[in-house]
Amino acid sequence: MKLLVTGGLGFIGSNFIKNILENYANYSIINLDDERYGSNHLSLTSLKNSNNYKFVKGNICDIELCRKLVSESDIVINFAAESHVDRSILDAKPFMDSNIIGVYNILEQIKLHKKRLIQISTDEVFGSLKNKSADEKFKLNSSSPYASSKASAELIVNSYVKTYECDCIITRCTNNYGPHQFPEKLIPKTLLLAENNKKIPIYGTGKNIRDWIHVDDHCNAIIDVLHKGESGESYNISANNEIDNITIVKKILSLMDKSEDLIEFVEDRPGHDFRYSLDSSKIRTSLNWSSKINFDKGIQKTIDWYLKNQEWWKNIEKNTFNATPWKK
Repeated sequence: MKLLVTGGLGFIGSNFIKNILENYANYSIINLDDERYGSNHLSLTSLKNSNNYKFVKGNICDIELCRKLVSESDIVINFAAESHVDRSILDAKPFMDSNIIGVYNILEQIKLHKKRLIQISTDEVFGSLKNKSADEKFKLNSSSPYASSKASAELIVNSYVKTYECDCIITRCTNNYGPHQFPEKLIPKTLLLAENNKKIPIYGTGKNIRDWIHVDDHCNAIIDVLHKGESGESYNISANNEIDNITIVKKILSLMDKSEDLIEFVEDRPGHDFRYSLDSSKIRTSLNWSSKINFDKGIQKTIDWYLKNQEWWKNIEKNTFNATPWKK
């Protein structure tokens, strides 16, 4: 089985590729990645001599390249996306290009060559929720340019399913954490700043709530969708770990034996959603998936990984995980 994995040098994509190739002998993978700021070849150094892995530098907005690679593959798993809300506030165009036009390009080739697409989406498409958890039928109500571009991609995917009978599945997941995550995101940013005894910026009051899942649990859910998911369906993926941002930061500081004096509350970002929450009953019932990694153990393992693998992130510009991109 030949998989085309787009965005495979990113956080979730690289973890997915390693999981597949280390645990399933009947797959080969082409990794299409444009080597942008969130990409890191060091995430996949263990595969450099693998006969089942091939890297191709390129962008999903390249129509001819998409045509060639999709035609050579059995299934496309699209992780490729501009993914940081702050950056989308600063400049929305790259998000529209990659997350909408890029998905359209893939879909055109899915339609032409009769392949399957698994589109990786996000809980942010449902917007901020006061007290409910969004199931697969919940209304899309995105706030940021990033989330809106992902919601738009979902609508386009569904239109190709209904109009052209394309073989597509959508997955949506809550906030991921674990190894190889780019340091602009909350957990790696916090622990790397804490390690260097630098101030840790927290938006607003820090009470915004996210549901956290270890990237390995997410990847295993995608693998279950790959093996057992039904065409035309969408699947929400969550681990039921709803925690506010300030609690996350304080937990990391405690585990690292660092002072809470490092916390610095800063101006909130525009349109900051208060709470995300997904109902993942469908994938748990229909595909028999469940999350396995306890959050307390998972966050400790994540801290340990970053501190033991400084070569992975040491060449990343320090202002990447210390800045507020939407204010640049």
